[in-house]
Amino acid sequence: MEAVAHSRFVRFSARKIGQVLKVIRGHSVESAYRQLPFIPRAARVLVEKTLRSAVANAGQEPSGLFVTKAWVGLGPPLKRVRAHAMGSRSMYKRKTSHLTIIVSDSQNGRSIGQ
Repeated sequence: MEAVAHSRFVRFSARKIGQVLKVIRGHSVESAYRQLPFIPRAARVLVEKTLRSAVANAGQEPSGLFVTKAWVGLGPPLKRVRAHAMGSRSMYKRKTSHLTIIVSDSQNGRSIGQ
């Protein structure tokens, strides 16, 4: 059985979240829970919350679950304005991302009963 959790429009760049996902992708959920507190990245908190949401959506104990798929994509930029010379303005864009984590009860992504 697979369970999915999404975090959309989060204020992190996709590259920074991807660095955290690279550590937990393919591992068991318990192993991911043990590794996440030691990752020195701000996006770790977001990944941990999304992983906990995926486990809750599965409705099972985390002992038999694996992180089968985890990816991050670009979201729309947030356009912001900063004051510039001679009373004009300067536009800049804040990056956003969409995070998806899929947990399953088998390591390769297929259920044991299939």
